[in-house]
Amino acid sequence: MAKILAKNLSNKRVMLTDGSELGTVSNVIMESKTGQLLYLMVKPNTFVDVSKYKNQANYLLIPFEAVRAAKDYAIVDKKLITGSDFD
Repeated sequence: MAKILAKNLSNKRVMLTDGSELGTVSNVIMESKTGQLLYLMVKPNTFVDVSKYKNQANYLLIPFEAVRAAKDYAIVDKKLITGSDFD
């Protein structure tokens, strides 16, 4: 994936590869020494079952390696964040 600036992710809506919307990027977590983005902190939509995702303080922690694109939406590979299909 091309390089993405953290500031371009702020307030971006997050969609899974199956087309469902998770929520909105609130912040990012990065490695301070390298600047590598580790997680997107996503404020989940009210209908999202947060128990299926790694979460902290009412935010979902989405591994940055699961992000497939970041244009109009941040597109996240569902299989990489849940460990399995849960449909």
